[in-house]
Amino acid sequence: MKIKRFHLSQAVPQIVIDIVVVFFSYFLAMELRFEGNIPWHEYEYFAFLVPYMTIVSIAAFFVLRFYNTMWQFASMDELLQIFFGTTIAGILSAILGFLVGGHFRVNGLLIHRLPISVYVIGWALMLLFVGGSRFSVRLWHRRKRKNELHRENEDFQRVMVIGAGEMGSMIIKDMKSAPESQGIPVIAIDDNRAKRGTRIHGVKVVGGRESIPRMAARYDIDQILLAISNADKKDKQDILSICAKTGCRLKTLPALYELMQSDDKQTNPIRDIDILDLLGRDEVHLNVEEISGYLKGKTILVTGGGGSIGSELCRQIAYFHPKKIIIFDIYENNAYDLQNELLMQFKNLNLEVLIGSVRDRLRVEHVMDVCRPDVVFHAAAHKHVPLMELSPGEAVKNNVFGTWNVAQACDKYHVKRMVLISTDKAVNPTNIMGATKRICELIIQYSSRHSKNTEYVAVRFGNVLGSNGSVIPLFKRQIAAGGPVTVTHPDIIRYFMTIPEAARLVIQAGGMAKGGEIFVLDMGQPVKIVDLARNMIRLSGFEPDVDIKITYTGLRPGEKLYEELLLDSEGGCQKTSHKLIYIGTPIPFNEESFLQDLDELRSVAGIDNVKMIGIVHRLVPTYSGHAEETDALAPNNNEA
Repeated sequence: MKIKRFHLSQAVPQIVIDIVVVFFSYFLAMELRFEGNIPWHEYEYFAFLVPYMTIVSIAAFFVLRFYNTMWQFASMDELLQIFFGTTIAGILSAILGFLVGGHFRVNGLLIHRLPISVYVIGWALMLLFVGGSRFSVRLWHRRKRKNELHRENEDFQRVMVIGAGEMGSMIIKDMKSAPESQGIPVIAIDDNRAKRGTRIHGVKVVGGRESIPRMAARYDIDQILLAISNADKKDKQDILSICAKTGCRLKTLPALYELMQSDDKQTNPIRDIDILDLLGRDEVHLNVEEISGYLKGKTILVTGGGGSIGSELCRQIAYFHPKKIIIFDIYENNAYDLQNELLMQFKNLNLEVLIGSVRDRLRVEHVMDVCRPDVVFHAAAHKHVPLMELSPGEAVKNNVFGTWNVAQACDKYHVKRMVLISTDKAVNPTNIMGATKRICELIIQYSSRHSKNTEYVAVRFGNVLGSNGSVIPLFKRQIAAGGPVTVTHPDIIRYFMTIPEAARLVIQAGGMAKGGEIFVLDMGQPVKIVDLARNMIRLSGFEPDVDIKITYTGLRPGEKLYEELLLDSEGGCQKTSHKLIYIGTPIPFNEESFLQDLDELRSVAGIDNVKMIGIVHRLVPTYSGHAEETDALAPNNNEA
């Protein structure tokens, strides 16, 4: 009951205003209809009817909840509410007038019907005045909030909105009305010349992308908000590259598919621009039918499942309704975190986490024997180039013989398909990590030719953004510490791909496998690392070499200026049904000596580095590392 009295007391002023509005609307309608000279008898008719018409109108407003609406937030929905309410009130008043007319007398005078035009003009005026009284409340509250925000927040941001379409309109309107908004839109930018000079919710469209730096300076912009949903990645990257040079803080609205996939339920989707926005590509489209054919209802084992690539593979595979996912990893903390994440997101997922090393042949065989996986994704590997240069024996034992253990176990326990995660560093390797991954590719080719039970394939791609050991987390930490940002060489370039994109393409390539292929992923355009560093510094609100220095430290052991995805002797690549996946031509190698070389390599790995590197050179003739340098950096390791 208290709530009802509260609403009634709040509505009384508006009810009084509506009574005046209804009376005045119909009185003015009479004045207009009779051109200011209302006949006496018509005035008598009006004076008799208008109280009832007012009661009917107020009743209609009550029914349509006019007095339960917070008019300070009135929008199009409330405008429609006013239209329907006044229309119903006008119709009921006209019906009342026609029913009363000819049946009642006032002071002995028979009441006649008012002209239809009075009801029509009265309805139009009532719509105008009722709507005006409501929206004046909204305007007053809006002005009050705006003044309060300006007084309370001295750091109010002047915002440039990129995009004057539907998304731009939505965000400009929201920023102007939302109390929690930390900025006020000042100008808008759009490449559509037809929009130049127009205004969107009072904000002027001042030019296209080429005018961003000039307009940012002219209007003293603090923040730039990217609000374009239909532009492709190339256009977005071009716009963001221009914006990064202004020194303004950059924010963006995610695409619709990102919002739908996100588990973040925050009401404000605006987020800071990340380097992934500059480097990422268009969303990868998958052949769901092809993928489902080998994943749906199957048992999937992912080695190195707790790592950056392995964990994303598990996330993506879970969408295809496998019978079971088995995470196999030596590091229990990552595996445990991933287990909790997947079980929270996929309530009915059959998931098992097993701890062990791929270097342990008996453990690998036991897992294969007990779990009987249908598909194995082999992502377990040592990948950090400089660290492996210092411990080459560990790279050989983990990468080469871990892969060999998994490959042999797959054939022994009738696994239908094994997918090796390889790297562009396997092409003309200058470091031991790349050389070991190249030997892993040879293991895949050899196993494919000699197995009767398993299809073996390798998928080769470059650096993934945000992975463990990626340069981006390092740059972020260096920028947060105030610099300097360290780059090994001014000309060094790398290919980059996001972790989700890489995982999706690996899964897609696995669906195309027939056995023995080395799939090569299209990595797009290479990126200069120094340009990456400069963009990250700008996105953090600093000026490169002014606020934060960039220093060059020299190439690290085993590092080269550029990466390749195909060997020269692979003779180019063959197209597949997916535009981002190619097949490299396998390199012929001596199969008879291959097993002998592997046995010899196993006997010296971690014991005699000089001899070990010599065997690696024999297995991978394109490897340009030097045994003497490696041996000097890493003394013999007596661990077998």
